[in-house]
Amino acid sequence: MATTKTGEPLDRATLDTILRRRLFYTPSFEIYGGVSGLYDYGPPGCALQANLIDLWRKHFVLEEDMLEVDCTMLTPHEVLKTSGHVDKFSDFMCKDPKTGEIFRADHLVEEVLEARLKGDKEARGLEAGKVEETAEEIKGAEDKKKRKKKVKDIKVVKLSDEKVQEYEEILAKIDNYDGDQLGELILKHEIHNPVTGGPLNPPIAFNLMFGTSIGPSTNMPGFLRPETAQGQFLNFSKLLEFNNLRMPFASASIGKSFRNEISPRQGLLRVREFLMAEIEHFVDPENKAHPNFKDVEHIKLKFLPKDVQEQGKTELIEKTVGEAVQSGMVDNQTLGYFLARIALFLEKIGIDQNKIRFRQHMANEMAHYATDCWDAELQTSYGWIECVGCADRSAYDLTVHAKKTNTDLNVVETLAEPKRYEAWEAEIDKKKFGPKFKKDAKAVEEALLALDQTQLEKFAEELKAGSFKINVPSLGEVELTPELLTITKQQKIEHTRSYVPNVIEPSFGIGRILYALMEHSFWTRPEDALRGVLSFPPVVAPTKALIVPLSSNPVFNPLIAELMKKMRQAGISNRVDASSATIGKRYARNDELGTPFGVTVDFQSVKDNTVTLRDRDTMKQVRGTIDEVVGAIKNVVDGVETWDDIKGRLKVFEGQELEE
Repeated sequence: MATTKTGEPLDRATLDTILRRRLFYTPSFEIYGGVSGLYDYGPPGCALQANLIDLWRKHFVLEEDMLEVDCTMLTPHEVLKTSGHVDKFSDFMCKDPKTGEIFRADHLVEEVLEARLKGDKEARGLEAGKVEETAEEIKGAEDKKKRKKKVKDIKVVKLSDEKVQEYEEILAKIDNYDGDQLGELILKHEIHNPVTGGPLNPPIAFNLMFGTSIGPSTNMPGFLRPETAQGQFLNFSKLLEFNNLRMPFASASIGKSFRNEISPRQGLLRVREFLMAEIEHFVDPENKAHPNFKDVEHIKLKFLPKDVQEQGKTELIEKTVGEAVQSGMVDNQTLGYFLARIALFLEKIGIDQNKIRFRQHMANEMAHYATDCWDAELQTSYGWIECVGCADRSAYDLTVHAKKTNTDLNVVETLAEPKRYEAWEAEIDKKKFGPKFKKDAKAVEEALLALDQTQLEKFAEELKAGSFKINVPSLGEVELTPELLTITKQQKIEHTRSYVPNVIEPSFGIGRILYALMEHSFWTRPEDALRGVLSFPPVVAPTKALIVPLSSNPVFNPLIAELMKKMRQAGISNRVDASSATIGKRYARNDELGTPFGVTVDFQSVKDNTVTLRDRDTMKQVRGTIDEVVGAIKNVVDGVETWDDIKGRLKVFEGQELEE
């Protein structure tokens, strides 16, 4: 069950009402009926997102000395064909043949089985006399018979212990099923259209990319990018040169991506257009140590490794990052380093540390390019939601793009000491080779160059005996004789080493992080359940301070103007609420917006230039001069001081009751 900051059950409907009413976000094209999976951010949503991105840039781009790029959202078909997205970037969907309604198969299985497990818990609670744990519809029933009738009406059914265990094991492995396996689950467990009860067609793959054409004709098909990564890979050699050929290094990109979600039903968590922040850390494949690993190896994280999931379990393993890397659970230091840095960032923006876990991808769900991948999942009222992925993409992307375009995307480094070794080498007699094979000479030569050392050694022995045969694409087997070439072992000296970098990629879904932050920050006043509060940390809060004049008396105007000017000069975003509502109501409205501080201008302010400073979460107030209060807000926003520090050095204000 999702809970608020105070431990009370989270009422998602109440939170959603506040977020929409206060214009954090709103459905796009709403007066036309809206489009599923598309949303617009209002002023507080924009400010919250901008503050989060600003903190992300400081935490990663600035602190890690990354190279930021901004690449186009339009991508030619050929690029995404090479990367594998055209063939493999798909989810599985089921269609109701009668209504035409579409469902994403894994989500449907997950939702139905979770609903059945919830019904089982309610039925068991009813049997135990725990009426308070049953569904809302059965509350208030006076006797057991009435309760049972209500339970039957809402399909609360007790499951066998074996069935409960089976469902829990399926849910633990839900991300590991392919289309055929999902189809088998749907048939076996009689999963139908949740609304009509009608049967569904077997799951089929659906590519998630938005197709388009670039230019006035259809000669250049393309897509809206599904990720920001490809632009970074294609600019790799230029970034390497910009970085003075130094390795390792990282690039970063923040921008919109697009995925044509099958059936988006989870608000901001599953949308068709979204903001991503992605890092591509290029590293030597033979040395994935990180120079700053010692700074984070002590940090404890909650891990859900793949072997636990494959057993149908979800128990978390708490380890330090150092222990996880040393044991081999996390593949390498650089991957572990970024898992820790991700956790520190999420903590900094206000994510509840009791609602975060790092889940390792299982075999079937692992991306085609990845050798290891962990998701930072955040717990919400929708369950555990992937918000950050951190993958070791190996050398896949650079390799396939280099091969497709015949472009050198290697790193060449000078060795500290020359490397001496022996190697088999084929030397062609071009005077005889060309006339022998004519137009096919190049294809035969390329086949020879593709041979590895073991094959060359074998063919050298066969050549001594008279000839050997190799397979040449488009030609088949070709026989080669001693007059055409020689294969000998040569002494080699290398002064440089050439390699294709591997890539560690942390990928952030900004919209999902924002929504999880909203849930994790939301609570209601104990004395009034209708008074919602969003306790955003001051560093990311949309507005840092509310200026509240005691009344509309014009005598306050000069002080208000002075406060606004000094706050803006200090980089503190602020708003003035001079409405006729009581001060309590004005503060309550801004508690819903997550504004951490309120500054009240009253008649005492006119006399001595002092104002009161109110803390959003505790509603406690202190008093100081305008400069002292502005400085206090600045220090808390910058992380230099806390509210307790401010309360300790400024005079506590208890004179006037400002709350309703």
